[in-house]
Amino acid sequence: MNTLILKPGKEKSLLRRHPWIYAGAVARVEGKPALGATVVVKADDGRFLARAAYSPHSAIRARVWTLNEAEPVDHAFFKRRVQTALAYREAMVPGTAAVRLIFGEADGLPGLIVDRYRGEHGADQLVCQFMAAGVEHWKAALVAALTSATGCPNVYERSDVAVREREGLASITGVLAGAEPPEALLTEESGIRYHVDVRRGHKTGFYIDQRDNRLLIQQQAAGRDVLNCFCYTGGFSLAALKGGARHVISIDSSGEALALAARNAQANGFEASRAEWRDADVFKTLRALREEGKSFDMIVLDPPKFAPSPQHVTRAARAYKDINMAALRLLRPGGQLWTYSCSGAIDGELFQKIVAGAAADAGVDARLLRRLSAGLDHPMLMSFPEGEYLKGLWLQRAD
Repeated sequence: MNTLILKPGKEKSLLRRHPWIYAGAVARVEGKPALGATVVVKADDGRFLARAAYSPHSAIRARVWTLNEAEPVDHAFFKRRVQTALAYREAMVPGTAAVRLIFGEADGLPGLIVDRYRGEHGADQLVCQFMAAGVEHWKAALVAALTSATGCPNVYERSDVAVREREGLASITGVLAGAEPPEALLTEESGIRYHVDVRRGHKTGFYIDQRDNRLLIQQQAAGRDVLNCFCYTGGFSLAALKGGARHVISIDSSGEALALAARNAQANGFEASRAEWRDADVFKTLRALREEGKSFDMIVLDPPKFAPSPQHVTRAARAYKDINMAALRLLRPGGQLWTYSCSGAIDGELFQKIVAGAAADAGVDARLLRRLSAGLDHPMLMSFPEGEYLKGLWLQRAD
């Protein structure tokens, strides 16, 4: 039996039900577990603590499957976990065309992300990211459980993420089951049609986590001039146009993403004169817009991950402050700023402090109307606050 023995006192996090075991907590390994193999985790005194997936190359040496000594980790285990995750989504976000079915640790499947896109003409696609050694080891069982539970025959893998290198895994993409995905799958959200490129787009092709926040933008946009920064394929831009925005300027540094955004606008029948797509650097453009005397009723800042690890927090904080300060100066009195961070290393409290500092340095008063987060298909495990990666603030310029 492959066993991880922890150092004295290092069982405390497991007793608080945290699902990660760091390398520094391990006293020794008994046996020769392979990459991703299941190991029994024991305290220094021999007490059973968990069954976990072993990852010898990672700082996270093991990820917990179960804390129940009587529960084996086998094909039936993964079938149950998948069925439980799907039942939750069917109860909380029924009928959603683009939905996260599996959200890693929150669904008891650490390292696994699965999104489902239902499209026009019966299109149905699962897109998976296997980001840890354990789920990679059980990939075949998980794919079988997913296709059986969903009835969707098409599964595409997007395991082209940097974290796999730290797990000792190669980057990989391709068909796991069924047919090759289309060039762009046309799906729907809140009455808006979106083309999703599941093979080459960011994440699994679309930012499903922002669904609820896009709907809020749609509800607030009527008659407003909107600036959407880091717009990608136009999610917030289309929501604003659908909500009756007067004019929307959208900025991104990816010409391919902007082309798909413009195609999305056309697919929804929005007047071309209401939307402007700029292939440009957001930081430089924010400064240029102020020099031009531009101002806006609503600004969205949804940048990429500025802090991929704790080592990047200081630099990321400067970047977040820079763009928020520039945006606040571009807001008209009473205007709204919707600002986000998807950096797991920047917690909600720090992000709010950064934005508060930006408002002070910009010389404006800002009201916090609401804190924002991912949708109900992205739940956070209370013992695993690291899962709350998306933080947002809905502000209003009050001066």
